Amino acid sequence: MITKSAKPAELKRRWLLIDAEGIPVGRLAAEVAKHLRGKYKPCFTPNVDCGDFVIVTNASKVVLTGNKGEERIYRHSLYPGGLKSRTRAEFLEKFPERAVEKVIKGMLPHNKLGAAAGRKLKVYAGAEHPHEAQQPEKIELKVGG
Repeated sequence: MITKSAKPAELKRRWLLIDAEGIPVGRLAAEVAKHLRGKYKPCFTPNVDCGDFVIVTNASKVVLTGNKGEERIYRHSLYPGGLKSRTRAEFLEKFPERAVEKVIKGMLPHNKLGAAAGRKLKVYAGAEHPHEAQQPEKIELKVGG
């Protein structure tokens, strides 16, 4: 029996549309990361970027469960006394696209393969997106466990 490895030239990439309204951010990120990597495909190969393009709309309407909204996110300006912080809820309110994108990219591999998968992610705060020409397929995510 021969194990078939996917080749980049043979892959067919789809465009997927996910509406994030009312979905917990962690569950959304796990599902989107799975589609970006292509782990649901039968031709999945760990060393090849097999994933699809994913468009996430309504990023400003994701849900932070538990006390995650009160957790602080820290960053440093590299100058003395340059430690700055804000809560996750403040970050999500001010920069919804960046907040959702950061969580999703955190669930991808931290190497060149993960960077390539991250470039196929498109996140928008509202319901409109400029990718109608690609005819994305709408995917429904189940909220309950």
